[in-house]
Amino acid sequence: MKKFGLKIFGVSVFLTTLFLSSCKRYSSDFGDTNVNPGVTSSPLFNALLTNVLANLGGYGASTRGGLYCQYFSETQYTDVSLYSLPQLNFEGEYSGVLYDLQNIIDNGPNDNMKAVARILKSYIFSTITDRWGDVPYSQALKGKGNAAFDRQQDIYNGLFNELAAAVNQLTPTGGAITGDIMYGGNIAKWKKFANSLRLRLAIQITKRFPAPGGYAANQFLAALNHPDGIITDNADNFELKYPGGNYQQPWFSLYNGRRDYGESEPMTTLMTSLSDGRQQVFGGRSEDPSSPDFLVSSSLGVPYGRVRGFMENWTSANPGWARILRGDKRLANGSIVLLSAAETFLLRAEAADRGWTTENMNNLYQQGINASFAQWGLPAPPASYFTQSGVALANPQGTAANIRNIAIQQYIAAYPDGLRGWCIWRRTGFPTLTPAPDATNSSRQIPRRYVYGLQSYGTNSAATQEAASRLPGGDTQDSRFWWDQ
Repeated sequence: MKKFGLKIFGVSVFLTTLFLSSCKRYSSDFGDTNVNPGVTSSPLFNALLTNVLANLGGYGASTRGGLYCQYFSETQYTDVSLYSLPQLNFEGEYSGVLYDLQNIIDNGPNDNMKAVARILKSYIFSTITDRWGDVPYSQALKGKGNAAFDRQQDIYNGLFNELAAAVNQLTPTGGAITGDIMYGGNIAKWKKFANSLRLRLAIQITKRFPAPGGYAANQFLAALNHPDGIITDNADNFELKYPGGNYQQPWFSLYNGRRDYGESEPMTTLMTSLSDGRQQVFGGRSEDPSSPDFLVSSSLGVPYGRVRGFMENWTSANPGWARILRGDKRLANGSIVLLSAAETFLLRAEAADRGWTTENMNNLYQQGINASFAQWGLPAPPASYFTQSGVALANPQGTAANIRNIAIQQYIAAYPDGLRGWCIWRRTGFPTLTPAPDATNSSRQIPRRYVYGLQSYGTNSAATQEAASRLPGGDTQDSRFWWDQ
């Protein structure tokens, strides 16, 4: 795979294309899962870190995940929202961003650079396993031939261990973190992000370990009680800010000459039912910066899961349909939030509801919602917002009886991060989603995972087939991997 040296945002087109595209496939030119960074000669480690960070926005702008969790609807080419086969390759991520991070881990100039690379590698691997399930992990990036596919449970164990070790590796004497366009080399913020990611991953496996005192609860508590803290302020959000010009925010790029996606009718219906003020920034009337409607919000959700002819007729008759985000929230020099204070507060509220902690569930819940409003530049909602039936936590904490409303608030706070929304829905079943009425897959159900790509079967056939055999129902989009069972 081609490398891009000193270009600060030089590889952003690759990953933006990888995650925003709904139909492209990638050939073996993108490498495999076992390239060896140990043989790279004299890389510029600050440039490698910058390039990885510059690519992260694509993970927070997943239209496929957003279509599956019904944040979005397709307005013209509707194959993804009708659940066409998501047979996609992950090898490009191994030979791209993961290769660069492993290079820093193996050869980097100091401990702090290596620790940051370990944190980012864990973040990226979490997104990969949350899409496919079992994937190469422990044997990947070692240059020793085709890698075995690790079981998802073992990958999660590895991620928890890596994040804990990386936080401890970050020290004031560990050297400068150069090329850091995310946190500017701030060690304290990197520690908070790593601990917050541990909270996310612990909650992600609640289907497997729901009980207080169980494995997930213990991982959660270890991160929550870590002396280096977690994200509790929007100023510490894991947020990629784009400079504009040639390096544009993905949501701006999505509408730069096209209008293939809109905020879905199920999403706008949910927001309207709660009189949720965030809708004024979640949907916009125009994609054109020169239009007077560019800064105008829209609550006219786009019908979900209908065939192309229906959608073309509907959008033509309803020009004010909601684009993804109001115009001022998807400027070329906008930002992508990948993990926020709102999320950590709401994860803690869920943990309290499950009896994992003795923190005040309602206080955390309201802090999370308020942080979400503030993240979008909005005033806090009125007190009446929290007392309505679709929002209020009416059951005692520690009973796990408030999960529905907490999960729905997590889902809203994650918008428009489609992968997060899809994970929340698969884990909790909330909000309740109705599959596409015009679905074309045989089960007519919302996909639960990506199917292993043709490249995996072509270049690492035995390992891929073994991983497929471990899935209940085989390698299909309906099969549920480990944490989804």
